[in-house]
Amino acid sequence: MDRTVTFTGTYSGFLIHIACALSPWRLIFLPFVPFVMLAYVVRLIDRATVKEWNQRLMIGRKVRRDRLMPHVESYADKVMATNIRGGALAQIARDRSEGCRLVLATASYRLYVEAIARRLGFDAVIATDHLSQDLTYVRARIAGENCYDEGKLRMIEAWMAQEGIARAQAHIRAYSDHVSDAPMLDFADEAFAANPHVPLATLARKRGWTRVDWT
Repeated sequence: MDRTVTFTGTYSGFLIHIACALSPWRLIFLPFVPFVMLAYVVRLIDRATVKEWNQRLMIGRKVRRDRLMPHVESYADKVMATNIRGGALAQIARDRSEGCRLVLATASYRLYVEAIARRLGFDAVIATDHLSQDLTYVRARIAGENCYDEGKLRMIEAWMAQEGIARAQAHIRAYSDHVSDAPMLDFADEAFAANPHVPLATLARKRGWTRVDWT
């Protein structure tokens, strides 16, 4: 989703949007977020831990779901109004008109992705999940895998199995802007490098994947 369907990433914007709505004082922690990212860059922590730590900083260790969800919906409205590529909307409409089942697979959190996907008209979402030991609170912990790189492909395959979709009987189109999605693009029958960064553009030329630019 991020930078494929949207112009910019959505997670940092989500954290700031929720912090402003629920606990503006938490914005004092915003300068610490780059240091969390630096810890990832030097491989002290993994990507999943980055998400968990940043959520603790900007939202808190846990937050009541009934307080959070209205602001999740308002954030989805904001993304739709300011951060969606017109070319992506057009491609979504074309794929839908051809009878495709539209599935949004993303490393972003299901918590807010589902609200965006619903507005875009997707049929299903495969995303990073929060650990919810109850339905009252959303906790700053990831359940299962971070939906990223090979983990994303495993989650796609698990979703297909759950839906009773045999790989041999499915025709899959996949779109991505980032080289980390190479396993998913290899898995697809039709692979599209959408608004690719340089490493993916280079790999797409080698693999013969179609490049599209939804500027």
